[in-house]
Amino acid sequence: MSLAETTRTAEVMDAIRRRVTSRTLAPGDRLPSIRGFASAMRVSPSTVVEAYDRLAAEGLIRSRRGSGFYVVGGAAPLTLAEVGPKLDRAVDPLWVSRQSLDAGPETLKPGCGWLPADWMPMTELRRSIRALARADDATLADYGGARGSAALRRLLARRMADQGVEAAPDQIILTASGTHAIDLVCRFLLRPGDTVLVDDPCYFNFLALLRAHQVEIVGAPFTPNGPDLAAFGKVLAERRPRLYLTNSGLHNPTGASLSPHVAHRVLSLAAAHDVVIVEDDIFADFEPEPSPRLAALDGLCRVIRIGSFSKTLSASVRCGHIAARADWIEGLIDLQVATGFGAASPAATELIAGALGDGGYRRHVEALRRRLSLAMRDVDAKLARLGFAPWTEPRAGVFLWRRLPDGLDAAAVATAALAEGVVLAPGDVFSVSRTASSFMRFNVAQCGDPRVYDVLARAMART
Repeated sequence: MSLAETTRTAEVMDAIRRRVTSRTLAPGDRLPSIRGFASAMRVSPSTVVEAYDRLAAEGLIRSRRGSGFYVVGGAAPLTLAEVGPKLDRAVDPLWVSRQSLDAGPETLKPGCGWLPADWMPMTELRRSIRALARADDATLADYGGARGSAALRRLLARRMADQGVEAAPDQIILTASGTHAIDLVCRFLLRPGDTVLVDDPCYFNFLALLRAHQVEIVGAPFTPNGPDLAAFGKVLAERRPRLYLTNSGLHNPTGASLSPHVAHRVLSLAAAHDVVIVEDDIFADFEPEPSPRLAALDGLCRVIRIGSFSKTLSASVRCGHIAARADWIEGLIDLQVATGFGAASPAATELIAGALGDGGYRRHVEALRRRLSLAMRDVDAKLARLGFAPWTEPRAGVFLWRRLPDGLDAAAVATAALAEGVVLAPGDVFSVSRTASSFMRFNVAQCGDPRVYDVLARAMART
């Protein structure tokens, strides 16, 4: 057997191993036919026969005369690090998230996705906590209802209406967090092996979460106005994804906003190809004037809206929400009961409703927008002095998406900075295609310490 044939055989074996590891193929499942898999892998049938014979010798599969090959043995535990492509730690979404989550108070985190504690409305939160202490016993001790607090859902319905999204309170369910909301939607609509479309680049935890659902992830290039429409349409036609998962308000990581023209075309293409859109609108309150929302334009027909208050109120008091068409809500509620036995805790929802219920939160958000605008200009100028180039100028929000100078590799710079106690977010952690190696995402609210730029300069000089 030639070297090329050996390599192709190994590729076929690896493809089968990945399907078994990710549980796309479970014990007892029949493997694809030899001719069908040869066509899919673009190899000869003899190469697939050789690969199957070797896997059978390893004990991973076995042959049944006249029937084909089947997976044997018990299912291995699902290890997300083994699902999908092997990634360098510096660009692995799970690893990058853990660096920020586990960082001590001495660590600087310009690569994380949330605001520092001293940017949050601590006076309003403490007032709500004092009020919560006077709540009835059931609020403090019992499970919440399956949909979550009716009072908070009514409040959310009014807030969504202000953003152009018409959703009755019964079309909204509360969840343990925004991430939990997306997880529930994935459980509701996806099966292992389905295809999901994301922006390239996209929020890196989308990629980690989708790994857990054992789906195929494909990307469409993202532009300052939204997804590249030609590439978006081509992916829909060729890959037939079940979902499109996106931020359309203030995009993570780029900070871009969806233009009206692109928003209408995205909805038209999604309708033509029967694709459900999950719109994560977690940064909505950072915008002084709402940019186009797919959920508003679509009327929650094929768009599901996700949100939470972890970015503007508290990441410690977890509560997310889902707004969806009425005939999907019951199924989502049943899934939430099965996986979490109820919605977000009554204590958390009471606290959030209290913080949102007066003018304090509105004044906090207005001040926050002004503070972020000043920080964005300041950080942009400091990054420019280090040679970073803009990709787009966000109209609001938290993030700057910037290109490193001189062809520097962002992952190498991030690795060097981590050794000095600074957590950065290199571009390829956000990119399905790994084509953002020269970019970094910066959280302007986390860039106030001058040490960020000193460490960044040294890391760039060493790589």
